[in-house]
Amino acid sequence: MSDQATLAEVLTVEHHAIDAGIEKFVAASPGGPIGEWSAPLVQAMAALRRHIYLEEELVFPSLRNGPLMMPIMVMLNEHGEMWRRMAALDEQLAADGVDQEPLRSEVAAACTEMLGLLADHNSKEEPVIYPHLDSDMDDDSRAFLRDFLDDGTTPDGWECARAAA
Repeated sequence: MSDQATLAEVLTVEHHAIDAGIEKFVAASPGGPIGEWSAPLVQAMAALRRHIYLEEELVFPSLRNGPLMMPIMVMLNEHGEMWRRMAALDEQLAADGVDQEPLRSEVAAACTEMLGLLADHNSKEEPVIYPHLDSDMDDDSRAFLRDFLDDGTTPDGWECARAAA
């Protein structure tokens, strides 16, 4: 990650990369082993889980008091919905016959719905939350977030705050 890019820019780039992975899966034609043609989706879901983790554990705690309390509550609720949709996608990808119709179309439709959720979520998060990252987080929190963005991973078994909601 470039130290010259703002945290808002870096996290926005992550949003676009996640979307691109899902879009690549939706546009792909299955062929060969499932692990080959589903790889963009699996990678995008891992990136989304990591992204949700860093927001909920590293970003939101630094910003949740004050005027961002309610917007962050909305973001947490939406993370929970996305988390549940990712779990459903995991189940669909593990189903027998997922590489054949109609299951393949069902997974693609679920991905298209996920893209809609992400577009709605990101259209609020980027202009409302992200402008506060570089200005309202303390120096230590910003430095820790930058380090995590370089090579941090989601802890095994971690779930977002509203996963079961």
